[in-house]
Formats: sequence, structure tokens, C-alpha cells
Amino acid sequence: MLKHAYVTEKATAQLDRENKLTFIADVEDTKDDIKKAVEEIYDVTVVDVKTLVTPKGQKKATITLSSDDSAEDVASRLGIF
Repeated sequence: MLKHAYVTEKATAQLDRENKLTFIADVEDTKDDIKKAVEEIYDVTVVDVKTLVTPKGQKKATITLSSDDSAEDVASRLGIF
């Protein structure tokens, strides 16, 4: 499922401004698989999942959380902040 959080300047800006988290996921995972995993692991409500496969062959998933949940709280639990 989820391999690790993806932390870049752009991902951090999205976390702050748009309530989005970015993860590297297994290439075979579907958007529904990623959504269910994030909701179960971090106890949040996922509004949207966008994915892309990088040139390195990794699947990058950008997850939008509901306004009731804070991406910053999840990031602090992950040790990003």
C-alpha cells in the first residue's frame, strides 16, 4: 500500500495551503485502495485522490483531506514537522 510520505517544497506548500498529503504508493494500488488505507491508518476523511506514475516508476498519490481534518496534524504524527 503506502510506502512513505513524499516531502518536497511543493508537497509541503500543498500541505499548508490546500490540506493535501503526498505519498509514494505501490504502483499496483488503485485510488480506492489508497483512499481506504489513508482513512484507516490516519483516521481521517479523504475527499479526493490524484495519482501519477513518475519517470522513476513510482506512483505518487496526492490526497485531499476534508476540511474537518488537518493535513498538518497527520504530518506531525508522521514526523514531517
